[in-house]
Amino acid sequence: MSYNILVTGGAGYLGSILVPALLADGHKVTVLDNLMYGQTSLSHVCYHDNFKVVRGDIRLEKTMLPLMQQADIIIPLAAYVGAPLCNKDPIGATSVNHDAILMMLKHLSPQQRLLMPTTNSAYGSGDENNFCTEESPLRPISQYAIEKVEIEKAIMEHPNAISFRLATVFGMSPRMRIDLLVNDFTYRAVYDRFVMLFEPHFKRNYVHVRDVTRAFQHGIANFETMKGQIYNVGLSDANVSKMELCQVISRHVPEFIFAEAAIGKDPDQRNYIVSNAKIEATGFKTEFSLDRGIAELVKGYTMVKNTKYGNV
Repeated sequence: MSYNILVTGGAGYLGSILVPALLADGHKVTVLDNLMYGQTSLSHVCYHDNFKVVRGDIRLEKTMLPLMQQADIIIPLAAYVGAPLCNKDPIGATSVNHDAILMMLKHLSPQQRLLMPTTNSAYGSGDENNFCTEESPLRPISQYAIEKVEIEKAIMEHPNAISFRLATVFGMSPRMRIDLLVNDFTYRAVYDRFVMLFEPHFKRNYVHVRDVTRAFQHGIANFETMKGQIYNVGLSDANVSKMELCQVISRHVPEFIFAEAAIGKDPDQRNYIVSNAKIEATGFKTEFSLDRGIAELVKGYTMVKNTKYGNV
């Protein structure tokens, strides 16, 4: 079945993979994005008759309302993602990650469907065994996670909503993000050949950017049985520590050296093991392993080098 889908922030890291996939599925897709990074990551789908792109701000009702009125499904990807960016501009982060979503919910009809990405960083450090399911208490540490928790509570009051608590995403995208942990460590392995690890035993869960797209496609296809629920989305065999992650990377970059820092503390105190059994019980399976994603990144970094603040 074909739907009219509004994807806010659709030219970003996730959206640049998701939007082409939705078009390939036969949906009509409208993207609203402020293009704050000057990206042209959706230029390859501009030929498509079912694709529309609007340059604008999700915080403006006059921009959002006409687009919402035409949508059967809304996927709000637009966000200040991650603790560092939110710390840099906390007011902007709150207005986009929190206030704009509440405004959108105010105007959403009961019939419209909402598929919302949230974050499993809300688990903080999990229970005494660092193990987390969707029923585990939430202990968000960063402003980003705290506001995502508040938004998740609000969206779950909507009768037609699904929340996907995403693991830390990795993999190549037309709107690349090198700052995500797997992407960052692999980049350092390729170009620096070393990394110092703070609290290398800290664990977290990971998921490939293309599996995130597949989770949204799965949610659309199985909406009636999945709605009203929260689902962790991650690789069940990729609850790994920073040290274990570096060991996987070293299989692809043998010259990579990594060691525990003698002093210092990671400002990001997330440390948890996440169960993805709930979404797997709906028939969803990931396709992209951590090992496969790192191989992809090593190839991708042949073409991508962050020289913005470098001399060479």
